[in-house]
Amino acid sequence: MTEIVSLERHGDIAVLTISNPPVNALSPAVVAGLDAAVKAFEADRSYRALLLHSSGRTFVAGGDIHSFDDPDFSAALFNGTLARIEALERPVAAVLHGTVLGGGLELALACHWRVAQPSTKLGLPEVKLGILPGSLGTQRLPRLTGVKLALDLIASGRSIGAEAARAAGIVDEMHEGTPLEVGLAFVQQLLAKGAGTRRTSERAVPDEGLPADFFAQALHEAETRKRFYPAARNIVRAVQAAATLSFAEGEAAEARLFEELRVSRESQAMRHLFFAERQAAKIPGLAREVALRRVRSVGILGAGTMGGGIAMNFANAGIPTVLVEATQAALDRGMGLIRANYEVAAAKGRLTDAQVAQRMALLHGTLDDAALGTCDLVIEAVFENMELKKQVCARLGQVCRPGAIIATNTSTLDVDVLAVATGRPDDVVGMHFFSPANVMRLLEVVRGEHTAPEVLATVMQLARTIGKVAVVSGVCYGFIGNRMAEVYMREAEFLMMEGASPSQIDGAVEALGMAMGPCRMLDMAGIDVGAKTVIEYGKAGGLPPDDSYRAVVRRMFELGRFGQKTGAGYYRYDGRKPVDDPETARIAAEMAAAHGIARRTGIGAEEIVERLLYPLVNEGAKILEEGIAYRPGDIDIVWTAGYGFPDHQGGPLWMADRLGLAAIVARLEHHGRTRGNAFGYWTVSPLLASLARDGRRLSDWRA
Repeated sequence: MTEIVSLERHGDIAVLTISNPPVNALSPAVVAGLDAAVKAFEADRSYRALLLHSSGRTFVAGGDIHSFDDPDFSAALFNGTLARIEALERPVAAVLHGTVLGGGLELALACHWRVAQPSTKLGLPEVKLGILPGSLGTQRLPRLTGVKLALDLIASGRSIGAEAARAAGIVDEMHEGTPLEVGLAFVQQLLAKGAGTRRTSERAVPDEGLPADFFAQALHEAETRKRFYPAARNIVRAVQAAATLSFAEGEAAEARLFEELRVSRESQAMRHLFFAERQAAKIPGLAREVALRRVRSVGILGAGTMGGGIAMNFANAGIPTVLVEATQAALDRGMGLIRANYEVAAAKGRLTDAQVAQRMALLHGTLDDAALGTCDLVIEAVFENMELKKQVCARLGQVCRPGAIIATNTSTLDVDVLAVATGRPDDVVGMHFFSPANVMRLLEVVRGEHTAPEVLATVMQLARTIGKVAVVSGVCYGFIGNRMAEVYMREAEFLMMEGASPSQIDGAVEALGMAMGPCRMLDMAGIDVGAKTVIEYGKAGGLPPDDSYRAVVRRMFELGRFGQKTGAGYYRYDGRKPVDDPETARIAAEMAAAHGIARRTGIGAEEIVERLLYPLVNEGAKILEEGIAYRPGDIDIVWTAGYGFPDHQGGPLWMADRLGLAAIVARLEHHGRTRGNAFGYWTVSPLLASLARDGRRLSDWRA
């Protein structure tokens, strides 16, 4: 045996222990160790039973995802070992704790018996990587749970607790105690009762009285609701194989369907994002041993929609939070909106009434900003206006205790200017939450020129505590996300002025899998918010000397068409349903006439996609050149986690590599020639041009 997988004697019980920290992933070394340990158990007839156990904080939390990129990848050794475990003539049990995910659950399913700590979480999350369980999870799980639950668990990738797993037939018993003690006691009990082997593969899939068209309907739903995800279709087919074929035939079907997905473009893109998200937490030049500041309480200045949403993140994590507003009416409205959000969650069964009460008890509203003086972190969430934010930051510099972190939730403004306004710039960092802040996963953490290392490290750790995906940005207009969104919206408005409708523009990119196009996105966020951002950027001297720049959004703002909240923006709204509005077409034509922009018909989807997404890629390359983002993957995470960019495309830069950088450069140059490039809108980033010329990939670039 090895240090990673060992086989030790506990009386007449063999204990196989996996020790591959931090999560006991099924690396090639672990798989080889399992194979050797099972062979050793087979050879030693003095053992009466085998117990599978993992050291550390978890059982096995999945496979080695890196290995999926190996052209020679094969699950044959692991799957063969699982078959040998199941075929053993002496009882085999697994003791489960922590997270039992993916290949870890498939390993447990091959055992004859399973006991778990009550806090254990179990699941098959492979669909989140664009694949399906490839080690007989699609074949063994339905034999234990039935088809409906197995398909739900595999297709959603969700985890369930130990009690739900016991009720479903996945886990036999639950007991408190250390995993080894629980496992040994469980096996001794099995032996005392004379319990023998119990092979899942020999079970029939339970007859649940499924409708005759159950799988046809499931496949139709996968093909329509999840049309961009081949994994959804293949998962249905794999579970259908379990229900309709022999185990051996189902095994062959699963292997074929898994391999189709492993090499698919969609899975490669989603695996890229999996690793990019983990890389984003690693900050170059930041010492691992930097001491963190303690954050036991949080203060938020501004209890509007954004401030209230931010507060919910901390209450959800059990952190006492103070909300400060200027008027009692505004404070009551903010606290009422928070309570309403929690009550909606409770009505949907996501929270209990007790949890709602517990979270509301952590929130304290006040009109006195002196209450912020005891907080460890204070976030300003007032309107996006530089003069107002400077005044607020100056006040926070006076009110906050020494050593407290002061954060600004600005989405575009200069964090360094705001940091100087506090008089203590070392304590200042940007924390740009995305709306709705209690829902959206992304947090842009803006590292100012003077931000202290421990402030940055503390906020990155805190982001994990409140369930956010944090990406570090340097200081520039709009940081990573909104800076790129600006060129995206710029071209959307030029297209409108040239004659394309909002639904044409949105439809072109939504056909690629975008959650929503630029017009729907800004209508939802608020055209007033977007217009004020442009206006503030103009005050800072950042706009190009182009009177037609974002002319439509500014005119919409003047007319009070703020989007969904006023019933009219780029679209007119029938309830929440967006409908093309002739008034938008009239406004766009008026702006085109005012700025000498020629109108035309027949603007096609291909042109729309190129003009929206290729400048987005170009701006991302500039952001890398300038050191605003550390890595290409950081940009992809910002856009998939914050802007609805399709994960099956891997983010804008990953997608650009698939399309070919040379082709993108050629089309940027083409649009520059045909539309004119007086303001540099189509000037190709030197980095993008260089990579395209050399046949290299953006995703592989490193500073």
